[in-house]
Amino acid sequence: MGRLLGVIELAGEPRSAGMAREFARDKLGDGHPVVDSVVLLVSEVVTNSVVHSNSRNGGKVTVALADCHDFVHVDVVDAGGEEAPRVREDESGEGGRGLHIVQALASSWGVRQDLAGRTVWFQVAYEYRPAALPLLPRQRESPESGETALQSVRPLLWGDFP
Repeated sequence: MGRLLGVIELAGEPRSAGMAREFARDKLGDGHPVVDSVVLLVSEVVTNSVVHSNSRNGGKVTVALADCHDFVHVDVVDAGGEEAPRVREDESGEGGRGLHIVQALASSWGVRQDLAGRTVWFQVAYEYRPAALPLLPRQRESPESGETALQSVRPLLWGDFP
């Protein structure tokens, strides 16, 4: 389970790739372990949407970003098109390297198409390391002596429950 960091709707035009990069960097923060990879992949997939999908004709491209504690999940939704996005065999061609980059950096990715449009999604894995949690003092009574003792405990986290 993760946390939705945000959703942005962009115009289906080339300048939207830069806006999508800014959005991803802002939502993840510069200190996130995979921010650079996610920003690059968002740029590639949004660029594909505004160049190759029917969104380029005055449509919209929507980007949703979630942090799932050991991977970042991104959905890029557009109006679909004649062909589904695919990795091209000719890596030396003028274009078509975007999905090669997605394939190289993403831990998983795919395409979903329905009547409403198309979603290209990807996930970028990272090692989750929770920030050091402060120890909070809590007073308790000692059953043997009746005295009060200071005990250090850490706050409970959602993952502490079965």
